[in-house]
Parts: sequence; structure tokens; C-alpha cells
Amino acid sequence: MHFHILASGSKGNCAVVTSGDDSLIIDCGPSVSYLKDAFAKIGLQWEKSAGLLITHSHSDHIKSVTMFSRLPVYAPFPILSLQNERIIDPYKPFKVGCFTVVALVLSHDCDICVGYVITDGRETLVQLTDTGYISQANLQLIKGADYYIFESNHDPEMLMKTSRPDWLKRRILSDSGHMSNEYASDILSRCLSERTKQIILAHISEEANDYDLAYYTLKNLLISRHQYRQDLYLKAVRQFEIYCSLDH
Repeated sequence: MHFHILASGSKGNCAVVTSGDDSLIIDCGPSVSYLKDAFAKIGLQWEKSAGLLITHSHSDHIKSVTMFSRLPVYAPFPILSLQNERIIDPYKPFKVGCFTVVALVLSHDCDICVGYVITDGRETLVQLTDTGYISQANLQLIKGADYYIFESNHDPEMLMKTSRPDWLKRRILSDSGHMSNEYASDILSRCLSERTKQIILAHISEEANDYDLAYYTLKNLLISRHQYRQDLYLKAVRQFEIYCSLDH
């Protein structure tokens, strides 16, 4: 299993998981022109993908969904503009190409938001952003994965110093907002196993966080808990950075 992150943050989100000849796209928040260019850069024939997974209805995750109208589109809510939509049941495994996928209900300020646990039978990837907290039930389901694409959205002190309105700050800090660096790092520490190869910190705020701060918050916590390994790759990915797991 390999994966690419094409965009991650409040301006748009998209990732691609591949195994053998199958590929699976997660979210489509950037513009159509950006996505087509990014797919070309990674050499993906996106029209031949096994499907598109949608996490939730916020525009930074779904804006370009009509671009994929000919693909099966899997979401936990109806997308009325598409004929090929598949409404998924959280916690019920479903097949997409060679992948088995489980959607986990998250806590975010929309009708429903999910993260995904994706396996090709050999390796497992957890894609989880846009949530204020992780339930104990979900924590058990995401432990011990090979790869994590995991939200580390903000530093609370930096957030409070921004010019954002108080209601927005409260929303981000709430259980239905976004995970802070410290909280995300603690959850990841509790998930880590010897099989974990890469942890990619995602959906990082460009105003209320710092990429090095997010990275070192996780690394230093793992060191303090005697969990850090030289063969464990950690990275904080930028908004429109194209990241390829094959490079590491």
C-alpha cells in the first residue's frame, strides 16, 4: 500500500491510496484545475480509480465532487447531484476495489463526519481529520495501523492570539471542532505499534499553528514516552504540498 497527500488544510483536502492496480481517492476539496494538475504530477489516471471517499460536507472536502460523477462516490450522507453515489453505513466494512474500508463517526460541526480505516489485506492506513476528540471506541479501531494521516490542527495559545472572532475560536477548541497538537500527539502515542511506519500530521492551520511546532510536539512526546524509533517517519504536511509515501 502507498499513498499521496495532494492537499491538506482549510483551503482544500485530497489524498490518494494505491495498492497494485487499484487506487482510492479521499475527498476533493481543491479546485478541479488543481486536482487535475496534481493527479498528473503523481501519474494517476484518476478516471480509472476504484472510487472516491467523502468524509463530510464542508466545502474544503467536497467542492469538486462533480468532477468524479462517473466514479462510485462513497459518503455517509446523500450527494444529490450524483447518480453514482453510495451511502455508507459507519462501522460496517465495505469493499472498494482491492480495499476494505470502515468509516468511523467523528465529532465535527456538521450533520455527520467520518474518518476512514483502509486496508488492502496486508497493510492498513488510518485517515482521520476534522474532529474535536476521539472516542474510546474509535481509539480501539485505529490502534496499530501501518500509516496515519492524522489531524494536528492548531496550537491553542497561537489560536487565541489570532484575530479570529471568539465564536470561531470556541468552535475550533470544542469537542466538535479540531484536534490540537497536544491532543493529537497523545492519541497517536496511544495508537503507535511496532508495525507503524509513517505518521503524517495533516489539516494544519496556517494561522493558528506552525509546521515545526506540530512535528516536534509529536516527536518530543514519543521520545518522552520511549516510543520514538529511527525507522518511524514523521511529517507535518503543508496545505498544497504533494507528499508521496514512496519517497520514505
